[in-house]
Amino acid sequence: MDKQQLGPTVGSHLGKPIFQTIISDGVQYIFDRIAECDFDGCPLQQLSKNELMLKSGLIYRQS
Repeated sequence: MDKQQLGPTVGSHLGKPIFQTIISDGVQYIFDRIAECDFDGCPLQQLSKNELMLKSGLIYRQS
């Protein structure tokens, strides 16, 4: 993500903060859920078109 703004934190997951909102390249995303992951990673099939996943397995949906 380039040029991002982070909203207030609403918790943490795997030692990383969960931000309520993220603005990335002028698009706002709202925290939705934690991805289902295994030893091989987090399958991208669990994402809809209007969602993004951070490396920590947090899924945000476009608002």
